[in-house]
Amino acid sequence: MTASPLDAAHETTRRITTVSVATAVLLIVMKAFALGASGSVSILASLADSTLDLVASLATFIAVRWAAAPPDDEHRYGHGKAEGLAALVQAGMVLASGVFIGWEAVQRIFDPRPVTSGGWAVGVVVLSIAVTAGLVWMQTRAMRKTGSLAVAGDRAHYAADLAANVVVLVGVISGAFLKAPGLDAAAGLVVAVWLAWGAVNLLKGAADHLLDRAASDEDRAAIVAAVTQDARIAGVHQLRTRMAGSALMVQMHVDLDAALSLKAAHDIILAAEERVLKVFPQADILIHADPRGAAEPRGGQTPPRPTTTETAPRTPGPWS
Repeated sequence: MTASPLDAAHETTRRITTVSVATAVLLIVMKAFALGASGSVSILASLADSTLDLVASLATFIAVRWAAAPPDDEHRYGHGKAEGLAALVQAGMVLASGVFIGWEAVQRIFDPRPVTSGGWAVGVVVLSIAVTAGLVWMQTRAMRKTGSLAVAGDRAHYAADLAANVVVLVGVISGAFLKAPGLDAAAGLVVAVWLAWGAVNLLKGAADHLLDRAASDEDRAAIVAAVTQDARIAGVHQLRTRMAGSALMVQMHVDLDAALSLKAAHDIILAAEERVLKVFPQADILIHADPRGAAEPRGGQTPPRPTTTETAPRTPGPWS
């Protein structure tokens, strides 16, 4: 039996989060060794970040498996919001890491300490960059396949780490070979600011997901276009969209000829759902049929405009 697009997406996220956890463990071991050998604040910053990355990756590891659980009596829409919770945890971890590293870097700027065993430290950082780059590449591929918010958050973590490791490399070289430990501390401070910026972006993405932000105007327009390919559907109104994990939840009302039989109306709606699924294979779709010209607002909606086709609004409202 062929797996559904949603099942395939869940399998991809499970696999990439396992790789993420293994990568975090490997990076921690390497950086702990480099810190013991060098005493570099840049390495300390990177090690602290990798330690929190492991915690965040474990949260993601658990969250994507929770999100993949099928709907039950208490969660009729499934468990996809677990991905948003994981992203929220990741953002908090990254922000905490940035504060810790920033504090340590400021202290070292006023009280510089020499960086020793620079060769070992540089080697470990270069290897860390290669390992992290490989993971980010795999996460990017997985994210394109699944659209997973949890994987996107984890990727943001490691993409920031990739850039931060380059800064760390500069700091270690400055401290060990240029005899400028103040530059090493300054590099740690740059890493802290970078992490804080990444945390803010993660928080925004998690908040959008948990607060049911509507799909983009482009996606909403694509949904309307797919539904109205059938000329018998006179218009679309009360379109609502939101994300639940990697699944796009879609609800709408459509205008049909009042003289149609129930069977004919059902077939038209079923065909419309299939057209939307071709564009968004992981969508969960609910379409309500209204007699043309007799639709009534529901759920606090204003009455639909008397147009034949309603496109996505430029400024989505709270019921989008």
